[in-house]
Amino acid sequence: MDVLERLRALCLAMPEATERLSHGEPTWFVRDKKVFVMFANQHHDDRVGLWCAAPPGVQESLVADDPEHFYRPPYVGHRGWLGVYLDVDDVDWDHLADLVENAFRQIAPKTLVAQLVDERERRLGEPR
Repeated sequence: MDVLERLRALCLAMPEATERLSHGEPTWFVRDKKVFVMFANQHHDDRVGLWCAAPPGVQESLVADDPEHFYRPPYVGHRGWLGVYLDVDDVDWDHLADLVENAFRQIAPKTLVAQLVDERERRLGEPR
């Protein structure tokens, strides 16, 4: 499975997530309104990656600690969004799944975040 397909599967696993092109790139929205992740296929450079919403401080921390895998994306980086390179040999897909979920949590309304938690608990068989 290529990186776009893996990313798509992670994003579309979020409750009421939708996909459509935005600025020429596959982009994932909450309820078809607010962006939480955007694919970046050589969007402003020769790299393949993604841009995602991130909690305060995450972008600065990850970019400082690991600039080979993370960057400050154009246009949305000043708002704390995180860039993640996908054209590296060692993409940590488990960490990326957490970043996608955190991006969703940043953008989604509380009712959908609660639904995400409920779905996880049902899958894992854990009581709320």
